[in-house]
Amino acid sequence: MEIAEHTTPARLRTLPSWLINQAAIRANRVTDQALAGLGSRRHHFAMLAALEESGPSSQADLGRCTAIDRSDVAAAIDTLAEQGYVRRGADPSDGRRNVITITTEGTGHLRSLGAAVAAAQDELLRSWSAAERDTLLELLTRIVDKVP
Repeated sequence: MEIAEHTTPARLRTLPSWLINQAAIRANRVTDQALAGLGSRRHHFAMLAALEESGPSSQADLGRCTAIDRSDVAAAIDTLAEQGYVRRGADPSDGRRNVITITTEGTGHLRSLGAAVAAAQDELLRSWSAAERDTLLELLTRIVDKVP
């Protein structure tokens, strides 16, 4: 017996965790393509957004608030600093610690990235109504906020 091409077992299609993972794979692919056109990645967008919203932060705090592994945070900060989008500096209250600050160029780049991400979201959910999109956001937020 041969498995039919592109047939997902029914048992998997009834598992929310499997479906969420498959949706994330597709969403990440669309978002990655949109950001690649601007020379950036999802980590760059997340960190610039966090810095704009929360102000200067340590690398550790950036990793925690964006749920990005610390080694990936360090690599992304290196790239963003090389591009002039963030600046590293000593923490005035603790000279042993670095603080990352978004630059004016970084704020402008974040606006461009935000537009690209919004377009990717629209592409991903193009056949969905506004109400369906709102419901999806509400349900996903409940999982993210309530499940450890």
